[in-house]
Amino acid sequence: MDFDRAFSALIGNEGEYTNDPRDRGNWTSGKVNVGALKGTKYGISAMTYPTVDIKNLTLENAKKIYFNDFWLKSHCHELPNSIRFDIFDMAVNSGVGISIKTLQKAIGATADGVIGPQTKKLLEFYDAERLDKRLSAQRLLYICDIGTFPTYGKGWVRRVANNLLLD
Repeated sequence: MDFDRAFSALIGNEGEYTNDPRDRGNWTSGKVNVGALKGTKYGISAMTYPTVDIKNLTLENAKKIYFNDFWLKSHCHELPNSIRFDIFDMAVNSGVGISIKTLQKAIGATADGVIGPQTKKLLEFYDAERLDKRLSAQRLLYICDIGTFPTYGKGWVRRVANNLLLD
């Protein structure tokens, strides 16, 4: 999967502008009721991008952010095709470091958040189906441990389920 196709699929998971004051991602500080409530649009959050005018963000500018800050930083272009979208999607939803550490846990690598020689070598031992299954399982385990799971967990689990249904 290339970036353009991954971006199109990702935007299917991300919505238009939201400004839920209960969501820490909508606050410039990353803490509820601290900083400015600027919201999230196309999955670009005020917490991660406090200086961006979230409400007026264009899809074209969001795509540039996704390519530079998530696709490239997660090394998606270097990963097996079967998990490129999953890593990209998780990087957007949970952070680049978390997505890489989750992958590393799935394959038995040291979970240091760096796609290095050990991670690349271990990836060679997994066929596409097994790798995708193990990564999705680790992602679900991670999601279940997030403190805001009771509020947002259903949406996160649906996100993983929808990713598994992608062709």
